[in-house]
Amino acid sequence: IRLGLEYGLTKWLGFGVGLNSDKNTWDGFVKFKLLRQSTGARKMPVTLDLFANTAIYTTKWTDPDRTNYFSSRMSYTFQALLARKFGNSFSLQIVPSLVHKNMVPDTKDKNDIFTLGAGGRVKVSQRVSINAEYHYLFKGQVVSTDAYDSFSLGVDIETGGHVFQIFLTNSYGEIEQSFLTETRGKWSNGDIFLGFNISRMFTIVSQKLPD
Repeated sequence: IRLGLEYGLTKWLGFGVGLNSDKNTWDGFVKFKLLRQSTGARKMPVTLDLFANTAIYTTKWTDPDRTNYFSSRMSYTFQALLARKFGNSFSLQIVPSLVHKNMVPDTKDKNDIFTLGAGGRVKVSQRVSINAEYHYLFKGQVVSTDAYDSFSLGVDIETGGHVFQIFLTNSYGEIEQSFLTETRGKWSNGDIFLGFNISRMFTIVSQKLPD
């Protein structure tokens, strides 16, 4: 379970915080829109967002007898989200990611972990869309434990103020650090989780977006 609150400070800058049941993890993020897809005189073919987060897990130390540091609880994710809408029904996004963990399970594991993801969205009606997302975990970075590529398939249902998301995934965690680098399940083995999200948007100050 993850409970999150996000706020768009401007049409270019947003931030948020969340609490996750997985390892009792707190997370915070900031997202900056560098480019926005648009038409007209200032035509821009793609949208580019920059994303960064910090996560801190608060479960008990696995080895309380050794010297443990608070910084060992922390990890970070940095992403570039490059997206484009193709007409009104199809959207595609490419997501290169870097996850940095201050502490890893074994000296053979890398502290800096790179992945490359892609996602797609197809609208089947005005309020319903089918979504898919895949993240490739480059080999040789997480070797002491089993870690697989994350793949998710879901449906979004918009009902006005709410968006309901139902999806199947082989990833257990809710934040980037978890599903990008700690996916333990395999679709081929039947390791499939059922996920359900509810999002609600509240408008405080209306902002006119560019064409």
